[in-house]
Amino acid sequence: MKNLVWLLKWILKAAIFFTLFAFALNNQHEGAVRFFFGTEWRAPMVLVVLAAFALGLALGVVAMAPRWWRQRHAARGMVVEPPAPAPTVPPLPAEAATDTSLGNVPRHGL
Repeated sequence: MKNLVWLLKWILKAAIFFTLFAFALNNQHEGAVRFFFGTEWRAPMVLVVLAAFALGLALGVVAMAPRWWRQRHAARGMVVEPPAPAPTVPPLPAEAATDTSLGNVPRHGL
């Protein structure tokens, strides 16, 4: 079972790799990114897409960093106390534990 999961993971990784590789091969034509004031960057389309992905990833990490730092700081200051012991059930009196003449009928003042 463990080998099957390992094999499926590698098949998934290979499928993703070959899909991205085919995407790169299909987008080798030149693309242009036009900035302000007539500035232009020309590169293969796959590099333009890769640069846009990397820029978005970097901006996402930078945007999330303050929250991660706050949570990490709060977690370091947190003191974990051991759980309280479970309440114990008092044992039945000896008379109730051995009296089986009434079965499950409760004894009210008998």
